[in-house]
Amino acid sequence: MKIIFLIPVCAALMTGLNASQVAAQQKQSPSELQASNEPQDPQLKISPLKALENFEPPADEAYDLGAGDTISLYVVGHPEISRAYEIGPDGQITIDMAGSIKVANLSREDAAKAVSKMLSTYYTEPSVTIGVEKYGSNTVMIFGNVQHPGILPYEGKTPTLLDAIARGGLLVNPASKDGLPDRCIIYRGSDTVVPVELRKLLMNSSSLSDVRLRRGDMIFVPIDQQQFVSVLGQVGKPGPVAITADLNLKMALTQAGGITDEAGSNPTIHIVQTASNQELTITFKQLMRPSGGNEIVLHPGDMIFIPKSGFNKVTYVLTKLSPAATMVTLAALVR
Repeated sequence: MKIIFLIPVCAALMTGLNASQVAAQQKQSPSELQASNEPQDPQLKISPLKALENFEPPADEAYDLGAGDTISLYVVGHPEISRAYEIGPDGQITIDMAGSIKVANLSREDAAKAVSKMLSTYYTEPSVTIGVEKYGSNTVMIFGNVQHPGILPYEGKTPTLLDAIARGGLLVNPASKDGLPDRCIIYRGSDTVVPVELRKLLMNSSSLSDVRLRRGDMIFVPIDQQQFVSVLGQVGKPGPVAITADLNLKMALTQAGGITDEAGSNPTIHIVQTASNQELTITFKQLMRPSGGNEIVLHPGDMIFIPKSGFNKVTYVLTKLSPAATMVTLAALVR
């Protein structure tokens, strides 16, 4: 699973903590946890506009098939298997005599090659063409300060931010004279998030105010001055959690749906304090002690990240919700 206050920009931004550093952190008691006084290296500052440009998919990006799409499969000379197929929740279609094959997350051309390879066991040099009859998986979600939160389907065309906001319908924003939010947040999967300074982009007539989205993106429209942290990674419901007077780390994880099995039995929890560009870490077992995590104070804009288990030195790149768009790098040696 994936989501945002993260934005992958390029491999050159990535760096990692070595195994000894992580092991040393995991041996610390909660009282010994502290933020690093120095920013992690390498540091890279880029403009918010450039970060948003890197986040936007190309206009001519090939559409990848997904669960819920209905495709037309045509095999030259074989009308018995040339028909429409709906891609199941597992990403597969089932072809008579040949069996099941996964086509989700493949372009039409790559899916046709995969089907042709499978059919070559039964037919001589099968020529396969795949088209899309219904874009059932081409959806985005909008939530927050909107009239109609929920899933928005798109038939064929690429979803865009302003279109999604218009279809969601903005509610009256008490902190704004014209009701327009200063910003919104786009979550992509469980490990990617990017802030969009919507008002500034519109005032400057920037085309990035209507940034292109990808299937599955989630758009959060906050009320201005609304304070929240973002919980990402291996949790049940990645996304924003509103800050309340009694919110602590345990409660934030609970409100995000709890830690999933994919995090492992004792994941290292990363807390990135975006305002100060510092990072805290605490293991799940340390957090579950009677007073575990009490020394960690959550601030507006902070990010809580739980990495996936089973990866060695998995690297994630996060961008903070500030105009400086300072890139911070995390790496976790997960056992």
